[in-house]
Amino acid sequence: MHIPGHRFPAQERLAAGAQYIAGRLTRGTSGRTHAVVDPATGDAVYTYELAGHDDVDAAVAAARAAFPGWAGATPGERSDALHRFAAVVAERAEEFARAESLQCGKPLKLTREFDVPGTIDNTAFFAGAARHLQGQSAGEYSGDHTSYVRREPIGVVGSIAPWNYPLQMAAWKILPAIAAGNTIVLKPAELTPLTSLLFAEAATAAGIPDGVINVVTGTGKEAGEYLVGHPDVVMTSFTGSTAVGKRVAEVATATVKRLHLELGGKAPFVVFDDADLDAAVNGAVAGSLINTGQDCTAATRAYVQRPLYEEFVARTAALMDTVRLGDPFAAGTDLGPLISHAQRDRVAGFVERARAYARVVAGGEVPEGELKSGAYYRPTLIADAAQDSEIVQSEIFGPVLVVLPFDTDDEGIRLANDTPYGLAASVWSRDVYRANRATREIKAGCVWVNDHIPIISEMPHGGYKASGFGKDMSTYSFEEYTQIKHVMFDNTAIARKDWHRTIFGDR
Repeated sequence: MHIPGHRFPAQERLAAGAQYIAGRLTRGTSGRTHAVVDPATGDAVYTYELAGHDDVDAAVAAARAAFPGWAGATPGERSDALHRFAAVVAERAEEFARAESLQCGKPLKLTREFDVPGTIDNTAFFAGAARHLQGQSAGEYSGDHTSYVRREPIGVVGSIAPWNYPLQMAAWKILPAIAAGNTIVLKPAELTPLTSLLFAEAATAAGIPDGVINVVTGTGKEAGEYLVGHPDVVMTSFTGSTAVGKRVAEVATATVKRLHLELGGKAPFVVFDDADLDAAVNGAVAGSLINTGQDCTAATRAYVQRPLYEEFVARTAALMDTVRLGDPFAAGTDLGPLISHAQRDRVAGFVERARAYARVVAGGEVPEGELKSGAYYRPTLIADAAQDSEIVQSEIFGPVLVVLPFDTDDEGIRLANDTPYGLAASVWSRDVYRANRATREIKAGCVWVNDHIPIISEMPHGGYKASGFGKDMSTYSFEEYTQIKHVMFDNTAIARKDWHRTIFGDR
């Protein structure tokens, strides 16, 4: 295994392999290798053996063996372990930040200030949530019987995480599952396994028992699909595209698994004519370019009421032109590369096709010079596209914002809802009644008002429509990883019960 020493602090430890099973790193058994590529340079930084079916079997077996002990631990014991876990991740914050920037091309200031602190906060939140695995209080709902409801862990969870936020997505999958007493096998994207492996390693260092968290790094077709269909996996949690989510649902249905799907998005950004235009322009640029636009909640469709439209377009284009592309590890870099050259070319294809029917106001090109070898693409603003055009309806997953005008409030809300997706949206207005109406009528799992993109551990994240179902973060997520049991006590000492006579008569 070859790991160059280029800005990768955990290279020696991860040289043991990219599978984390029963508390240790091992090599994959598929017989094939894969390289993690620095998207800023195109250089391979880590080469590893991919997981095969045997690795998935071993990981599931380890999780299954660990389940009785972990599920049987008290909520307080699991909570204490998760608090230690948060402390270990905090101690290793710089290592996580640099590994995440290297494998994803994210600016280091983003991973230091957003990805890693968000993960630590999420770990601490679920450490608290672990103490609240509770059902409903007892009650006499049927004659001489007392009923209550228990919430119990469900078993081995198989989760698949995407490449756009590898560390945070690993946390979103792992933490609620184990806080509730389950064990887990996580398959990260093969492009970006580094921080998922470091996260599992940190859990072991914190004293979380071997087998509670396992990571198998392989392709979706081989390792992912096999994990979803595994008979000993009782729940599947998947984050990724809607197309792949449909396949995950198809495979999971065959073994009647519980499903949690967080899928694609095409978030509308609705600017009413009374909005603070400075705030809206800044919000549009930040909201559309976060993580180089590779975010399912990113602002992708700006609908601007006609009186503000042309000025919004001009000012947004001007601000986009000031965004600095560069080395993710340089202090002055605002925007890094896309995840790969293939993704860059995909984004460029959308923009080139749009030139035939829309106006490319800013960007729309691969930068020249020293950035050309990386997967960079300039921030792009497109105006005057038709609502039913590809650039408006399809998820691009790149630094591209499309702006369209609208006339009435009814029209703006209708256009915002006019896609298959419903993950996130934002509305911009000084009028609380106008904004409140829009939050009610826009069909999305999250609607921000006069902001776009912030998330917090205490509040749920998940979509409507083709954006999937189920919630990440918050206590809603915690409950997704539990099953409900009704327990009923007979409070009498009578051997022959009324219901016996009702069914069988007197005997």
